[in-house]
Amino acid sequence: MRKNTPLWPAGHLPLKGGDRQEPLSSGNIHGDHARFGASGRCISISPLEGEMSGRTEGGILPEGGILAKTLLLASLILGLSQPAHAQSRPQVEQQFQSWLQTSLWPEAQKSGITRGSFDSAVAGVKLNWELPDLVPPGSAPPKDQKQSQAEFSSPGAYFSEKRLQGLAATGRTLTAKHAATLRRIETTYGVPGEIIVAIWGRESGFGSAKLPYSAIEVLATKAFMSTRKDMFRRELISALHMVDGGELSAAAMRGSWAGALGQPQFMPTSFLKYAVDFDGDGKRDIWQSVPDSLASIANYLVKSGWQKGRDWGFEVRIPAGVSCAQEGPDRAQPISQWSTTGIARVSGKPFPAADLKAQGMMLVPAGTHGPEFIVTPNFYVLKEYNNSDLYALFIGNLADRIAHGGGAFSAPWGDVGKMLRSDVLAMQKALVAKGYDVGNVDGLPGFKTRRSLGDWQAKSGLPVTCYPDASLKAKLK
Repeated sequence: MRKNTPLWPAGHLPLKGGDRQEPLSSGNIHGDHARFGASGRCISISPLEGEMSGRTEGGILPEGGILAKTLLLASLILGLSQPAHAQSRPQVEQQFQSWLQTSLWPEAQKSGITRGSFDSAVAGVKLNWELPDLVPPGSAPPKDQKQSQAEFSSPGAYFSEKRLQGLAATGRTLTAKHAATLRRIETTYGVPGEIIVAIWGRESGFGSAKLPYSAIEVLATKAFMSTRKDMFRRELISALHMVDGGELSAAAMRGSWAGALGQPQFMPTSFLKYAVDFDGDGKRDIWQSVPDSLASIANYLVKSGWQKGRDWGFEVRIPAGVSCAQEGPDRAQPISQWSTTGIARVSGKPFPAADLKAQGMMLVPAGTHGPEFIVTPNFYVLKEYNNSDLYALFIGNLADRIAHGGGAFSAPWGDVGKMLRSDVLAMQKALVAKGYDVGNVDGLPGFKTRRSLGDWQAKSGLPVTCYPDASLKAKLK
């Protein structure tokens, strides 16, 4: 069993890297992710993360003792690198308490929060020095890892078959248990139950994830001294509005290391926008109420543009004569048009009649080295929950398993991605110099980089793979 695998922050937290489609709606900040073994058993939400192409997750986290030593070593190294004028912890704590009253309170008051609610929420709050990405006063922000030192991994590493099977089995059991609730939610919002349950499982292990942190403490710490202070300050003000509005007490507001709340892992801004009371008890409870949690996920998707009656997408086979350099949401065309090129579902089934006139988009996350897809706009709605192609594919595949007993994607993921990001970065710069639009020049092969590479390969008389590999480095100059 894979016990400790890293989580990655959702697309609702600012992401680095990749040339992805811009979000379909604004204000989409909600949370980060617990990780679970194949059995679906809860693993504590972890403060570490990895990164692969498309801004996804990396390798296995160290076990507890090793993890503690790793964090200690990192802390020592960070401590040695601090400038001489860095303040002591007692000094910073004192400055933090002053900041709460002289900086945060005026803003909270201006936004309509009462003094009593503010005082009750911040009473006894201290800095949590164990959180990642902290920049104490007098310290320099950590430098980004050099491109030459960072690798991106194969997309296939993201799709653990054992883990997907475990989540699907638990998901089917819980779908049957909550069938009546899911039918009501689907009637109300038009989102299939299996999609909701898949997100529920991926985000919090169907509500079993441990939420060990005080959300107010986490948000206050990060608003005061982190690499993204402005974003966390907005989330902290929203959390204070939750307390002031009577949603729950500050003590009951438990979350992850990034301040993500409850079973859907909403950030406070998303809670205020999307959380619903579906069980009719007068409270929006995404911690204890399964109906509220599931309906809140559905409400989020609907308000992000979910199209009722459409699937998320289809695994397909793209004929050899059809270029893979046609992917991306900005190159959508009717699915019937894709079909006329010879693109067909791997299942052998025809595309649904209702989809033939509707828009579809090519998606080849590993180029010709892995599964190929025609996705619908609902795929990009899933990316609103986490701005990653692989996350949305994970949710789609898990939902299919829950609803239809499906399995792994038909095509295998190739052994790709063993390149340094600096090498991919050099390829991107070379493509830009030749007039190609690769999106963000960041060393990560998003869809614009992949299709630009495919176009260049075709014009250069090379096999078109739409994915970077070491053999292309010398040729692309």
